[in-house]
Formats: sequence, C-alpha cells, structure tokens
Amino acid sequence: MTTTDPAAGASAPFPGPAPGPGPVPDVPGAGPGGGHPARWAILAVVCLAELVVVLDNTVLNVAIPSLTSELGASTADVQWMINAYALVQAGLLLTAGSAADRYGRKRMLLAGLALFGAGSLAAGLATSAGGLIAARAGMGVGAALLLTTTLAVVMQVFEAEERTKAIGVWGAVNALAYAAGPVVGGAVLGHYWWGAIFLINIPVVLLGLVAVAVLVPESREPHAGRPDLPGVVLSVVGMTSVVYAVITGPEEGWTSPGVLVPALLGAAVLGAFVLWERRAEHPMLDMALFRERRFTGAVTGVVLITFGSGGALYLLTQQFQFVRGDSPLEAGTNLAPFALTVVLVNFTGASARLIARLGLPLAIASGMAVMAAGLALVALVGDGGYGGVLAGLVLMGAGCGVANPAIAEAVMGAIPKERAGAGAGVNGTLSEMGTGLGVAVLGAVLVSRFTALLPDSAGAAESLPAALARAAGAAERAVVGEAFASGLRAGQLTGAAAVLLGGCVAGLLLGRAVRPRRRGGLRDSVRKGTG
Repeated sequence: MTTTDPAAGASAPFPGPAPGPGPVPDVPGAGPGGGHPARWAILAVVCLAELVVVLDNTVLNVAIPSLTSELGASTADVQWMINAYALVQAGLLLTAGSAADRYGRKRMLLAGLALFGAGSLAAGLATSAGGLIAARAGMGVGAALLLTTTLAVVMQVFEAEERTKAIGVWGAVNALAYAAGPVVGGAVLGHYWWGAIFLINIPVVLLGLVAVAVLVPESREPHAGRPDLPGVVLSVVGMTSVVYAVITGPEEGWTSPGVLVPALLGAAVLGAFVLWERRAEHPMLDMALFRERRFTGAVTGVVLITFGSGGALYLLTQQFQFVRGDSPLEAGTNLAPFALTVVLVNFTGASARLIARLGLPLAIASGMAVMAAGLALVALVGDGGYGGVLAGLVLMGAGCGVANPAIAEAVMGAIPKERAGAGAGVNGTLSEMGTGLGVAVLGAVLVSRFTALLPDSAGAAESLPAALARAAGAAERAVVGEAFASGLRAGQLTGAAAVLLGGCVAGLLLGRAVRPRRRGGLRDSVRKGTG
C-alpha cells in the first residue's frame, strides 16, 4: 500500500540549506501569499486523477477468480496482471518526475491521463491474459506520470501557509483509494463482468482531461539543461530490476537465480546511476541533496514509515484471510479504519494544525511513534477480537495522518520547488522501495518464525495451508495455527520497531538541521539591529 505522500524535489546543484519556496513566475494567475486563485479546485482535480491510479493498485485482487475462469489465466498470468502495473510504475517514477519539470507539469499530467485512460480501455476490452498484461503495463506508464505530476502541481499552486494542509488532503486521498480498491472492485463485480473494473476509469479520465485543460496552469523548470538520457536509462533499468526482484522474491524464493540475478543487476546499475549523476552536467537527480540533514531526515522517514506500514498491512491481510477466514473483500473492509482515520485527520485540518504547533521534527517523531504503538497493539491483540485490532488501526491512521504530510513538507522545504516533479519521483520511488522491502523483510520474519515453531510432521511446509494439510490431528493443527500467529506477531513487531526508529532518526536529523538556521537567523537579526 501506498499510504505515503510523494513530495517535491530537485535535480540541479543544491543552492544551500533549506531554501525557501520562492516565486514561480511561469505559473499564471499565482496570487501573492495565497497561491493560485483556483488552487482548491485544482487540488480536487489532481486528487481525482490520483484516486484512479491508486485504486488500480488493489482493485484487481478481488477479480482473480473471474480472470482465471473467463480468460483461462494461469497463476503466473494472474501474478503478472497484478505486477506489470506496479513494476512499470515504480521503474518510471524518477524519469516521469524529471520529464514533468523539463517539459511542463500540465502537459505531462494530460499525457498521463490519456495513457492511463487508453490502457484502461484496452484492459477492459482484453480477450486474453497476454492482452490484459500488456494493457496493465501501459496503465503503469500513465500512473507514473500522474503520481509525480499531481503533487508537483500542488506544490506550484499552493504557498507555504496552506501547503501542508493541501498535501495532507492529497495523502488522505491516496490512503482512501488504497483501502477502497477491494470494496469498489467487489461492488462492481457484483453487478458487471470483470472488465468493468477498468472501464469505470474512462469517465473519470475524460472529466480529468477537461478539468486539467481548463484549470491547471502550466509550469516547468525555467532553466532546464539538456536531457540526462544516460541517467534515464540507468534509473529505469536499475529500478525495474530491483522492483522485479522484490515482487518475485516471495513466490520464487530469495535465493533463487530468478531473484538474485535481477537484484544484483539492479543494485549494480543503480550504483552506476549514482556515479553518473555525481558527474553529469545536468543530472536528473542531484546527489548533493543527500548530504543535507533536512533532506536525509525526511527520506529516512519515508523509507522506514513505508517499510513498517506497508509490511505490517500486508501481514494484516494474511491474518484476516488465513487466521480469521475473511474473503479478500472482507479483509479490505476490515482494514478500512486505518485509511478512514488518515482521511479524517487530514480533511478536518487537525494534521496541519498539529504540525504547525509542534514543528516538523517533533510532528514526524510523534506521528511515527503513535503509528508504531498502533502496529504493536495490533501485533499483541491481533489473534483476539476485532476491537483490539480496530484500536490499533485507528492509532496507525492517526500517526500516519500526521507524519506523512510533515515528512512531505520537510522534503519540499529542503529543495527548490521548481524541481517538484523530480522530487516527487524520488520520494515516490523511495516509498515504493520501502513498501516492497517491508513486505519482503517482514514476510521473511513471518516465515522464519512460523517454520521454526512447526511440529515435525509439518516442518517442511512454508505456508499455512500446506502445514495444516500435513498436520496429524486436531492438536497439531492447533499448534500450526499458533505458529502462524506467532510469526505474524514477530513480523508486525519488527515493523513497529522500524517505524519507531524511523521517527527518532528523522526527528533527530531534522531537529539538527533546523537549530543552526535558527541560531544563524538570530545572529543576523542582532547584527542588523532588529533582534
């Protein structure tokens, strides 16, 4: 899940610590102090575009039985129907963000909507598994453009005093769409055939195209150099290889050649990407950013909050379906309070007020600490009644609803907003990697603990259904069930520890970055006679 909020970024040499947002002369209609006069209508438009993109990350899960029977899809086909979208999207985020800054955010937003709509139409009318996989890959290209340009547009049309609230709304829509995917998919499949889950995107895309054309101002980086084509190739190959390894690892095994080879290739290519970007005259990603405490603190929070939350929510779906016996639709419904709490905290403005009162370092640290407490509560009471799980999900949502906008604001405050698209690509990429690694690592903790506690008769099994099938009698099946519950607890507690660590590290780095500026600002005011 993507409960994270990609923020704005840079690709030119870093001009100094934490520059202010500054004016944007190429955004027509921007008003002094308050941003673009139609900014809230623009926010609604970009949130609508974001909604369909994130919905498609989860909506397909409930259609798997229909796809298997009507398209004759194999298990591998179904996996690629789901993974082709995520793989292409994650691999192109950096490139999409850089293209938006260079060629125009409105132009790339329109292109993303058009590609996503065309892919949705092709997917809805597909008559074979291969055709649906290809259509899903095309949708992933559009999704990469939309995820980077939507938040980049928000950064351009909102000024600092309202930006945190706007980003909170953007992130809340992200969380809502993730949770709503299975529910929407189940409702549509209850009345129509499987292709309708894609065709419902078409009216939304058409509305979005008209609204973007009318409302959204064009903006781009005013002094962009020539395109960084080697950087584009290296980033796409490296990210796609790493994400492919993360996606296929749980199915094929982490030590299998089909996983190790792309993982090592991706790591090597991304290393070459870093070396190239440090030497390139016009890099698509400025490596100097990672020497700034404010930026490194924020991206540390991004990786660890998505690591813990994405992995823990994955384990919760396992718990609901394998331990409680829920269907995918029921599991999605049971997870909904997490997303609804994020929505409530941000749509009411409570998150923005807390961030303003606490400051970014403390808001991030406290938000992630509350989220970690929710994860730990779910781990400790998850095999009991739903009431304890509900309380944990609400805590998780409240913490995430404060921490995510604060992290995004920290990233945007550290980089020039004319590089917003590239920064959104960086933050989105790190979010994808954090979520993927969370699923992989916490899933491995679950399997390790589970297999260690299995009785001898089921010792070779690596899944709960296989272990239950091998268990001899009711007593051993009870032992198998407890072993799985123990594995879930271990994985969820590991996720909680990662989120808590991320909050502490991010808060510490951001606090150290803010204090020198405050002292410098006080010295300047004394020298000028104003302090």
